[in-house]
Amino acid sequence: MNNALFQTISGRAIVIGAAVKVAIAMAGPLVPAPALMTFADTLASVAIVLGGVYLAVRGVAFAKQRLLWRVRRKLIISYVFMGVVPAVLIAAFFLLGGMLLFSNISSYLVQNKIRSLTEHTASTAEILSAQIQRNGGSAVRALLDAHLGDEQQDFPAISIAVLPTSRVCDAEPGVRTGGRSSGAELPMFAGAWTHVPPPASVPDWIPCDGFAGLLAAAPAEETAASSPERLRLGLLGTPVIVIVRAVSFAFADGRNVAVVVDLPIDTHIAEQLRQDTGVALANVNMLPGAVQPLALRSGASTALLPQTSGELSMPSVAFLSMADWDTGRRAELRTASRMNVSEIYKRIGDSDSDRGQTFSQRMRLFFVFVGALFLVIEALALMAGLALARSITGTVHALFTGTARVRKGDFTHRIAIETPDQLGELAESFNLMTASIEDLLIEQAEKKRLEEELRIAHKIQMSLMPQGPLSVPGMSVTALCVPAREVGGDYYDVLPLGDDRIGVLIADVAGKGTSAALYMAELKGLILSLSRIHESPRALLIEANRIIAAHLDARSFITITYAVFD
Repeated sequence: MNNALFQTISGRAIVIGAAVKVAIAMAGPLVPAPALMTFADTLASVAIVLGGVYLAVRGVAFAKQRLLWRVRRKLIISYVFMGVVPAVLIAAFFLLGGMLLFSNISSYLVQNKIRSLTEHTASTAEILSAQIQRNGGSAVRALLDAHLGDEQQDFPAISIAVLPTSRVCDAEPGVRTGGRSSGAELPMFAGAWTHVPPPASVPDWIPCDGFAGLLAAAPAEETAASSPERLRLGLLGTPVIVIVRAVSFAFADGRNVAVVVDLPIDTHIAEQLRQDTGVALANVNMLPGAVQPLALRSGASTALLPQTSGELSMPSVAFLSMADWDTGRRAELRTASRMNVSEIYKRIGDSDSDRGQTFSQRMRLFFVFVGALFLVIEALALMAGLALARSITGTVHALFTGTARVRKGDFTHRIAIETPDQLGELAESFNLMTASIEDLLIEQAEKKRLEEELRIAHKIQMSLMPQGPLSVPGMSVTALCVPAREVGGDYYDVLPLGDDRIGVLIADVAGKGTSAALYMAELKGLILSLSRIHESPRALLIEANRIIAAHLDARSFITITYAVFD
């Protein structure tokens, strides 16, 4: 590490950059930071980043080299990339696709539930306004109480208001003047109105055919905050409660009235959604924008259901469109929910008939079986790949170890042959090669030994020849013998006989090699002995032939020329 930091350019750049930044940080409180110090700090940061990137690249290359040096690791990693990674990617793709599918289904179920509530609220407002208009404005309280009693059985938090309005809308012919004046005092409210205060009037942007949509209400401290402060809430936006509000107009009692029906999406409706669809609506956030939410009453909460952790529970998001009650501007709401995949699939696959339910159950079991079979096959393939890699690399490692032993001169090492395949034959060939090399080394040692012995024999044989020129009064004798091999059967000699006589002998033993050399040595000793006994060359050669012929091999013979000079 010290070498990398202090002995490389990138390491020095990191050290110098860090030192510069530390110096600037220490001098910052004492000296105002001029442009030069700012530039130096930026330059030091760039040096640290570039040096770190270079060292990281070098480190990855070094780690890669060390990691992939062994063939076994290369095969295992290649198998992982070819077999495991594609399988994981395919499984992840289908899991992501299934998650997106069920997320869309969950979003559709939430939007469909909100749409159904909106249509129901609009229908309630229209029916109530039609009844008020038909009765001429009489018995408004009775109508409100009757409708409220019917609706609270399913929606306990529903609230209704009848407001006077200056809006002039065309009524049906013959209806505008109908009914008797009841003198009902407006506005008139029914329900708890625990979520927000009831509206005092209907804004002008709502058309005569009414309104049915979503509003949002947030705690008073958040609605009073300015837009920059609300943006600090982050991308999640402001936590709100959703209100389904419907407005319908009527003409009764000589005046125009508006019926406003509020249905807050509270814990009761969220629980209904969870029981009906398997989607647990956790919370709703209003995304940042120019829309002002209504102010919640004190004590009202924006929390719906806690995020459940049921079987195969996954998060889901749905986006809804809302309106500003005062201006009519549009904004977006984001609902966060958790879906239970098994419950959603059960509701999708449920059938009224027994045969349909049986078929759905069988399909689920088949899907689970195929998934389990896929996992088993993938596990078996992984184990088989690792076993093959181990068998391949085991032989390769054994060959590497064997070559290392041979390089050190150990030719007795043998590789164990475990598999009868191409690598096994390669290991067998390696064993044969090392055995052949060992035999060759033994032969080479034996040959060197024989060569040394033949060299000694050659030296001895040459010593049997006359050494140097022979000096005889009145005569000069010089001879040279060069054997074709280390030793041979060629022989010459000059024998002093006395009385100014010398014997000259030239002989040749048939054949080459050690046998001829031995016969030649025997012949020299025999001639030296006989030359002292026989003065006649003929008598010497007859006697020599008689003696040596009995010891010669049947395929060998010796030719001799012997002369005596006086």
